[in-house]
Amino acid sequence: MGEKKQKKIEVVNRRAEYEYFLDDKYEAGLVLQGTEIKSIRKGNVNLTDAYCIFKDGELYVYSMYIKEYENGTYANHATRRNRKLLLRKSELRKIERKVKERGFTIIPYRLYMTDRGFAKLEIAVAQGKKSFDKRETIKEKDSKRELDRIKKMKL
Repeated sequence: MGEKKQKKIEVVNRRAEYEYFLDDKYEAGLVLQGTEIKSIRKGNVNLTDAYCIFKDGELYVYSMYIKEYENGTYANHATRRNRKLLLRKSELRKIERKVKERGFTIIPYRLYMTDRGFAKLEIAVAQGKKSFDKRETIKEKDSKRELDRIKKMKL
């Protein structure tokens, strides 16, 4: 039988590692509309401005941009609507406790498609970096880049 090979969709919020210390990561499902999943399969997603907030004991992702589906009609979705995240209650309680007690924030880190065709959002419980921490991160990246460049020249 001819199996349909699907290209891997993975959208990473690269800015999150620069802005935050990532502590714990969780895999969450998303409640989506039909045109949203079609747009995600085409890779039209942006996580840069997205953030997560608890509302009535449930976790929602706000400001995640999913481009309107080109072939969508009147049933097309709003690009930046609030979307509910699906997690186990024990995970939700654990995350909520961390956010309330220690001042952590919840960052959408990575959106990807599973083998079964489901969209999953990897969220990270993170703590904000100070400006000197960010400078340290830049120094580490520069030194790593320089070492890689030197290794390439030797080969």
